[in-house]
Amino acid sequence: MTHDFAPKLARILTEYCQPVNQGDYAIIFGSTATVPMVEALLEAIWKRGGNTTSFIGLPNTAEIFFNCATDEQFDFQDPAVMVATEKADILFSVRASTNSKQLALVDPARLARRQQGQRPWVELYFRRIQEDALRFNIFGWPTEAAAQDAEMGLLAYTQFIYTACGLDQNDPIAFWKEFRDRQERLIEWLKGKQHAEVHGPGIDLSFDFGGRTWISCHGTRNFPDGEIFTCPIEDSVNGHVEFSFPTMYGGRESSGVALVFKNGAVVESSADKGNDYLQSQLNMDEGARRLGEFAVGTNRGIQKFTREILFDEKIGGTIHMALGENPNKDTGGVNKSAIHWDMVHNMKDGGEIHIDGTLFYRSGEFMV
Repeated sequence: MTHDFAPKLARILTEYCQPVNQGDYAIIFGSTATVPMVEALLEAIWKRGGNTTSFIGLPNTAEIFFNCATDEQFDFQDPAVMVATEKADILFSVRASTNSKQLALVDPARLARRQQGQRPWVELYFRRIQEDALRFNIFGWPTEAAAQDAEMGLLAYTQFIYTACGLDQNDPIAFWKEFRDRQERLIEWLKGKQHAEVHGPGIDLSFDFGGRTWISCHGTRNFPDGEIFTCPIEDSVNGHVEFSFPTMYGGRESSGVALVFKNGAVVESSADKGNDYLQSQLNMDEGARRLGEFAVGTNRGIQKFTREILFDEKIGGTIHMALGENPNKDTGGVNKSAIHWDMVHNMKDGGEIHIDGTLFYRSGEFMV
């Protein structure tokens, strides 16, 4: 049923998501688990007249590194990666976990130190994106480890991603263009609005976004995709949330995460699992306690929680919030941080979003 997965996905990535033009230089980040996908992507790029370099990671590299790295090695910037990131027109990154618990025993302080050390590459990456000099797409590929995390068999998980990407549609590119048009109508409605209130089981939150822009995510930067998001005004978030789904970040799982915001900052925080790691990330820097993103998930082809944030944040009928870095300066957000940690909350059981007093969203459905 999904024997054509890699070539169909490569086609939509290079024709719709981030079109490859004659002479473009594209770099690919993958792993040994993604070889069939990387090969299909290389072929698609070359057939469209592009040039490409691939960086293929080995399964245990990260664990070995954290076991023996010094502070100097934490700060090392790989020249090959830095130059490629500086020169590339497009960056394709394949998400394909071979062991999501690989870093579970690493001291959170060492994980944080690595993030701080890689700040020069992160800043280069975001600078080129904000300058519209670097286009990118992060997309998913099925592995047995990811299927286990999702509590699914590999064949079922492969079909799940295939459907989430709309590859089961007669014309996947036409499907995503229609998806884009629907979301852009919501974005148009949100223009000029000022204030949001979010209520429901486990959440009572408000924030301002006047002067900020809402963005439609319809496949250009993530695939599969499906969300609309903005960056709340940094000192305006007030209230509390108890996230209904576990969250994976930096190779660590946290669940039962509860946050209280006052004037934009997290003032109380706890997690039933992974609390030490949560605290280490909140203390990463000043921006880590503020929201860089508030989003509504819109992909109806994703209805199952998988422990892969690329999919989970897109679940139709959920919202998510990200602590830390604002991922898209086009929103007008200014929060800076070494982290960007997305956390997902279910809204299907009576959750509501009111925009300037108007009911915008209820129980997973848009009301405007």
